[in-house]
This record gives sequence, structure tokens and C-alpha cells, in this order.
Amino acid sequence: MLRKAAAVFAILFVTANLVSAQISFDTPSKTTLQQEITALDLSVPVAAPVEEKAKIDKEWTVMVFLNSKNNLEKYGLLDVNEMEKIGSSDKVNVVVEMGRINGYATNDGDWKTTRRFLIKKDNDFSKITSPVLADLGKTDMGDYKSLIAFVKWAKATYPAKKYALIVWNHGSGWDKTRALGLTKGISYDDETGNHITTPQLGQALKEMGGVNVYGSDACLMQMPEVTYEIKDYAEYIVGSEETEPGDGYTYDLWLGPVVAKGNMTSYELGKAAVDGYSNHYQQIGEASTQSLLKTSALKDFNVLVNDFVATAMDANEKALVKTAASGAQSYAVYDNKDMAHFFSRYAATTKNADVKMKALALKSYIDGTLIVHNRVNGNFTDGNSHGMSAYMPSYSFNGDYMELAWARDGQWDEFIKWYQAK
Repeated sequence: MLRKAAAVFAILFVTANLVSAQISFDTPSKTTLQQEITALDLSVPVAAPVEEKAKIDKEWTVMVFLNSKNNLEKYGLLDVNEMEKIGSSDKVNVVVEMGRINGYATNDGDWKTTRRFLIKKDNDFSKITSPVLADLGKTDMGDYKSLIAFVKWAKATYPAKKYALIVWNHGSGWDKTRALGLTKGISYDDETGNHITTPQLGQALKEMGGVNVYGSDACLMQMPEVTYEIKDYAEYIVGSEETEPGDGYTYDLWLGPVVAKGNMTSYELGKAAVDGYSNHYQQIGEASTQSLLKTSALKDFNVLVNDFVATAMDANEKALVKTAASGAQSYAVYDNKDMAHFFSRYAATTKNADVKMKALALKSYIDGTLIVHNRVNGNFTDGNSHGMSAYMPSYSFNGDYMELAWARDGQWDEFIKWYQAK
């Protein structure tokens, strides 16, 4: 509105000056029309900067895209109630878009649409009492455009200096198919049969303008195949190498410190998410993994991986590579192998000094630069889970892999095809 008003004012101002100046059209030999116009004082007042009109006081807006349109519905309700134990504050907004589905949980009014909430603190842990900002009716939460719309709305309605986005749902790394009862990709909507693929997740984060911290409250997502896709649109990424228990994040243990401090850095907020999750499952004795990845380190990581691949392929130790990969720490999807553990195992058996040096350099880079915080519990405390797994199939190769930015920019796919070949 201000820009439109300023433009109208400028037109009126110019018109008035042109009339009052009485430009001569009868003496072109003495001056030109352009010279006379140039000589006029046509200055227009400059509008105040946007930041002067609406100063942003909030430090963080935490956005949770909570797709419980599946068998995790009851856990979605529990998680929103965990958020309400803390609520928003004068420094932190917590906003949620939650979808529900028929056939699973029936409590809390049994509404089956998609709603947006501003999370407010309450003492009722059995139902959601936060105000419903909008009821969107039936939506497709497996459509990446729905994620974009939510984040754009949240940023416009609850602006802040920094933004965190959590995508809550099933997940299984980069793969977009369904197998062995595990969902693949992320944000699987059982009502529509749709889900967000890894390339679509990258596109969504790009179109929404990025965030400071991105987290997958979903299984098996901390992989270069996923993180490399979104590296340009977040500073830090929170995720798990292994499957997550149905309850996922323990939101009160995470948001409590975030709201208490108010002005956390991006690193601190990401670390708090890892710790809140890990502390809870440690207390109840359940195995878990969760890590924080620094995206600015992924570019150099890809360079190091490509250099390693070239050296390893030249060394031609396929049998040693296969043995190292097969024995590396794996997860619910067996083809997902902890990268640092693989590099460590291969370095211990290779006969090639250059391969050993580069494999150990990669392990060191993962442990010291790329993964900036890593927590494990239960049977993962043996030191073999370092915070990031990668696709390392023993036999078949999924052609969908070639759709990934990680495959386009790097040589990991060539490495897989090479060691699988006879």
C-alpha cells in the first residue's frame, strides 16, 4: 500500500510541477523540452525502510509441519501437547500445521482436517487447547507445495530473525519407493498416497526462502543423499541415521531451553533438538541416534569423497571395499551404512597408502567438521555410529539415485557401481 501511495504521490507531484513551470514550446532554438524538464525540481519523498515500519522483535519462529495422516496420528497429538507444556513466548513463536486421518486416533474431538495452531502454554496434557488459526479442510500433506505454503504463511504471519522447520512424519532417507513396510522419502500422506521426495524437499526449501535450522522428525534421514539436496537452504540439519521411535522428538525437552534462552544461535537450537531427543530415550533405555550437521561443510566433503573414490577405484581393491561396507554399521534399511565407520574399516585393511590416508581424512572430517554434535543410545554406543549414513548396497543399484544432487555433483554413485561390478 505504501509503495502504491508513493507512486501516486510522485505522479501528482510531477504533474503539478510541469504545469506550474510553463514549459515553452515556442522557442526550440533556445532550449529543448528535455532540458527544461531536467531543470525542474522533481524530487519525491523516499518511503521509510520496511524495517522502520515493523521492527521484528521475535528471535525465532519454530515451524512444525506435522503430517499425522497415517498410523502415527496418536503420536502427533502427544507431540503437540508436549509443545504446549512450553508454548510460545515474547521471543519465540511455535506454529504447527497438523493433518489427521480416519482410522486411527479418535481423541481430542476426532477432527480429520488440516489445522494451523499458534502453540500456547497450558496444563492440559490430554487435548490441544492452542488457538486454531485456520482450518484448511482436507489437504495433501504429501505435496511439497503444501509445505511451501505453510512456511510462507508462517514467515509472513509470525516473522522472526531466525527460522527453524521440522517436518514430522515417516521417513526413510532418499528412496521414494515403499518396501518392507517402511515408508520412503518423507511426509507420507496415507489419505492421498502422496509423499515428498528428496528432490522435492530441496525444491520446497528453495521456494520458501530457506531456514536457519531444518530437522526431520522422521526415520533414517541423516544421509548425504538428503542433506546435500538441501544444503543451500539451511545452516544446520538435525536428523537420525536410524529409525526413530513413534513418539519422535520430545518437544518439551527441546523447546524448554529454546524458549528459556530466547536468543539461541542456530547451532545452539539444533544442538538442543539433538539433546532433548537423546536425553529422553536415554532415560527410558531405548536405542536411538540423532546428530547435527553443518551444511557449509558439505561442499568440501563432496570434494574429499570424489578424491577418495578416484584413488580407491585406481587401487582396485573391490573385495576389501565390499568387506568393509558389508561390516559397517547398518540401520533398519540395511543398505544404509555409517560412512565414518566404513572409511575406518577400509583404512584398516587397504594395502594402498593413499587410500588409507584419504579414508582416514574423511572419517576425521565427518567427526570433526561435518557432524558438529552426535548423540547415540542403547546398542549404538559401540562407537560405530558417527552421525551420517550413506547408501551402500551390496548388490542391486536403485536407478532413482541418479535424480539426486549428490549423484549429479559427485562420484559416490560411480563408486557403488564400480565395487558391485564383477
